[in-house]
Amino acid sequence: MRVLLPLIIMLLIDLYVFQAVALLSESLSKAQKGVVYTIYWMIPAIAIMVGIAANSGVTAQWPKSLYTVIRAILVIAYLSKFIAMFPILIDDIRRAGNWTISKFNKDVAYDSSRSSFLAKFAIILSGVPFGLLSYGIFRNPYRYQLHKHDIEVENLHPDLEGFKIVQISDIHSGSFFHKDPVRNSVDIVNKCNADLVLFTGDLVNSRSEEINDYFDVFDKVQAKMGVYSVLGNHDYGDYTQWPSEEAKKANFEDMIKAHKTLGWDLLMNEHRKISVGNAQLSLIGIENYSALRQFPKYGDLKKAYAGTDGADLKILMSHDPSHWDLEINTKYKDIALTLSGHTHGFQFGIEIPGWIKWSPSQYMYKEWAGLYKEGNQQLYVNRGLGFLGYPGRVGILPEITQLTLRRKVV
Repeated sequence: MRVLLPLIIMLLIDLYVFQAVALLSESLSKAQKGVVYTIYWMIPAIAIMVGIAANSGVTAQWPKSLYTVIRAILVIAYLSKFIAMFPILIDDIRRAGNWTISKFNKDVAYDSSRSSFLAKFAIILSGVPFGLLSYGIFRNPYRYQLHKHDIEVENLHPDLEGFKIVQISDIHSGSFFHKDPVRNSVDIVNKCNADLVLFTGDLVNSRSEEINDYFDVFDKVQAKMGVYSVLGNHDYGDYTQWPSEEAKKANFEDMIKAHKTLGWDLLMNEHRKISVGNAQLSLIGIENYSALRQFPKYGDLKKAYAGTDGADLKILMSHDPSHWDLEINTKYKDIALTLSGHTHGFQFGIEIPGWIKWSPSQYMYKEWAGLYKEGNQQLYVNRGLGFLGYPGRVGILPEITQLTLRRKVV
C-alpha cells in the first residue's frame, strides 16, 4: 500500500490532465496523436517502474546520480500536472454549471464542449514549473556565486581593519554526484586569500560516511589563520534510522573525526581566541540551536560565550539563523557578527539586487539569505554551497561569502 496508493493518485492525475492533451490533439493526424500520447504516458510508465524498483530495492544498485535525477524529474512532472489540474477543474465547474442551468431553463442550451482556451492555458501553466525546475537541475547546482560584503563594525580595532573572512555552509556532501565541479568551489574560496574560513554546518545529509569521497576536495580549503567549523542539524544522524543507539553514536563520533581529517577546527559550544596583531578576536561556535520545534537544540551559547570578556571583537557561528532573534540579539548584544546558513534560500526564488528578493523561505525564516542588521549587531545567512532534496537551484544559486571587516564611520 505504501507504493500502490501514491501510484493510484498519480494515475488519477494523469487521467484528469490527459483530457486537456486529448482536446488539443484533436486536429492532429492519427500518427501525430500516437506520438503525443506515447510521450505523455511514458512519464506514468516510468513512475510505475521506478516505484516498483524502489520498493524491491533495485534502485539501491543504480548510480546515485541517475536515480536522483530520475526521481527529481518525476516529482517535477507530477507537480506540473497538479498545477495543470486547476484550469481544467475550472472548465469542469463551468460545464457543470451550464448543465445544471440547462435543466431548469430550457432556453439555455447545454454546451458539452470543453474550452480549448483553458486546456491550452493548463498545458502552458504546467510547462513553466517543469521548464524552470528542470533547468535548475541541469544548469545551476554548481554555479557558485561569490558574494562580497564589507562588515562595518563600530570601534573596530585598527589591526582588524580589512580582516577577511570567507564563509561556506551547507555542503551536504551526500547530495553531490559530480566531483570536479565541487573542486571549483574550493578554488574560489582559496583565491579569496582569507584570514579565516568559517564553515557553518551541515557537512552531510545524514551519515558521516557521505563526506568520505570528498576529503581530498575540502581538505584543500586554506586560510591564513585556519579553518573553523560548527555542526548543523543534519550532522547528528537524526534523519536516518539506526539499528541501535550505539550505531548512531559511532556515526556522530566519525562526524567529529571527519572535521579533524579535513583539518578544520570544530567548535562544539566553545570558543577560540585569535590574536590579530595587537587585537584579540573571540570566535564562538555552538552546536545546532533553532527557534523552530522541528529542529534540534544542542547548542549552549552560555557555555561557549564564557571567557570571551575582553575580546576586541566577538564573532559567532550558529547554523540556524532563527537563533539570532531567539537569543543572540536579546541577551548577547556584544556579539558583533553572527554567521549562519541552514535555509539554502529554499534553493528557489528571485533575487534582483535593489529591486526584489523573494523566496518561499521567507515565510518560515525572518532572516533567510544575505546580510541583516539590528543596532550594532549583524547577521549573515549564507545560501549554502550544496543542495538537499531537489538536486538543483532556481534563482537562489550556491554561495561562497567573502566578508571584510571595516571600521564604522560614526
